Amino acid sequence: MQNIGFIGLGIMGKPMAKNLLAAGKSLVVYDIVPAAVEELVSAGAEKGTSPRDVAERSDIVITMLPNSPHVKEAVCGEKGILEGAKKGQIIVDMSSIAPLVSRELGALLAEKGAEMLDAPVSGGQEKAEKGTLAIMVGGSEASYEKVKDILAFMGKSTLVGDLGAGQTTKLVNQSIVAVNIAAVAEGMAFAKKAGVDPEKVFNAIRGGLAGSQCMEDKAPRMFEGRYNPGFRINLHIKDLNNVLETSRSLHVSMPLTAQLMEMFQNLAAEGHETLDHGALGLFYEKLNSLSLKK
Repeated sequence: MQNIGFIGLGIMGKPMAKNLLAAGKSLVVYDIVPAAVEELVSAGAEKGTSPRDVAERSDIVITMLPNSPHVKEAVCGEKGILEGAKKGQIIVDMSSIAPLVSRELGALLAEKGAEMLDAPVSGGQEKAEKGTLAIMVGGSEASYEKVKDILAFMGKSTLVGDLGAGQTTKLVNQSIVAVNIAAVAEGMAFAKKAGVDPEKVFNAIRGGLAGSQCMEDKAPRMFEGRYNPGFRINLHIKDLNNVLETSRSLHVSMPLTAQLMEMFQNLAAEGHETLDHGALGLFYEKLNSLSLKK
């Protein structure tokens, strides 16, 4: 049986780790929040004292952390993964970070004989709990084949290219999702202002070309004013920041993504940063002095 380390037990990491435990996997866990660690220990995990300790006791190390600086600290910081990394070990970073950072960390781990996969996820807390996340993996095919069955307990994975390709795919996903949600909110606000019931519009067009998973999930939330996460606005802001930072380094123009960043920032300024990103509906309600609720 492979020993698995899991670092990062937040809103996403905790249910993902619990799914591995439920599958009978041997898990060593670490988080800077002691209560999160104790909760997983109560569920059957072993307690890790640092990222280094987790790495020393594991064949495969999974990280699920907020952003690039946090992953860098877990890998390169004092008592970090690098200090405990060993030949043949696989580090699977499931955080959503900048692709260039994934490649940088992968090169450092390679010096220790370890290999890194970047494997960001999509689906939010609900799918993390259900084990139905979409997992976008970058790295060598040989390493992916070794961890594919483990990833299956957390969701459906796809190898999309070399190291960094997983993060690039996730950033594409986050850009398209943001624009899609905004289009739904904008269209429904237009319908409401025109005197047509937005819910009836939704039911009329959902089976056509305008239909999408975003519309299916977010339009009902707008009609009910139900914006509990889901996927929080502050996390989407973080991802779009990585999109724009990367796009600028590549000289790629992304005007729609830039506009969505400003819309999310407006919602954050209004105190809505912990609401579901479907709360773009609130942005259009304020912009047009209307309510999308039934």
